[in-house]
Amino acid sequence: MIERHHPTLSIRRQCKLIGLNRATLYAKPLGETALNLRLMRLIDEQYLRTPFYGYPKMTAELRRQGYAVNPKRIARLMQIMGLQALVPRRSLSQPTPGHKIYPYLLRNLAITHPDQVWSTDITYIPMARGFMYLVAIIDWYSRYVLAWQLSNTLDGSFCLDTLNLALAQGQPEIFNTDQGSQFTAQAFTERLAAADIRISMDGRGRALDNIFIERFWRTVKYEDIYLKDYETGLDLHSGLHDYFNFYNSERPHQSLAYRTPHEVYHARQFYPAVLRA
Repeated sequence: MIERHHPTLSIRRQCKLIGLNRATLYAKPLGETALNLRLMRLIDEQYLRTPFYGYPKMTAELRRQGYAVNPKRIARLMQIMGLQALVPRRSLSQPTPGHKIYPYLLRNLAITHPDQVWSTDITYIPMARGFMYLVAIIDWYSRYVLAWQLSNTLDGSFCLDTLNLALAQGQPEIFNTDQGSQFTAQAFTERLAAADIRISMDGRGRALDNIFIERFWRTVKYEDIYLKDYETGLDLHSGLHDYFNFYNSERPHQSLAYRTPHEVYHARQFYPAVLRA
């Protein structure tokens, strides 16, 4: 995808053309010992099945699988992965100290059309020799992936870059996030406010407030990440680029009357409302 010795295009230009954060090209996956990476992979898979497991139950489950692990180790690994150890909620970051608390606007809201609600989240991505983090923004009605970025740190800049990529295509009425520091940061909320977008935030400890994107992460991991064991950040970006094109344009969704997210989002046809937050 990226040619280091392209005859006419610089690496910077190639990255811009495909929407790749140039830092991803050079970023190395974060590392742990081989055993810890194996444990993190198992924790990630188990958490998708049982998001209500904190580190005590996760420790017990791994012991049942034959791993002699202690709770302290599992708590540390879950913290690195951004999985809250005590309550059933993803927590890839803590709120910005003193940040404004925005209400959750989606409870019992009928989702009836594209660009009504967008949502974002960050997830841990296991790789063959390390891990990275993925942020994505999706349209709730159509399930269309508007923008995404990879990073090997939880610095909020990659989330703001992703927001800007999404807003270049349009804008929602409501933007929903959790209360992580990347999304409560002043730069992020001010970008939304400047576009007159209403901000909605999940309640603390409520994993299901962002249920559509939680389901989306499960789909991405089981249909792509777990099957591939990507080696490098560039390999991961290339693979996800292909997968998200497939997800948006070829993969039919039962909830969309077997249409694809691309068809529903770009057709702007209002099908009978079947979604309720």
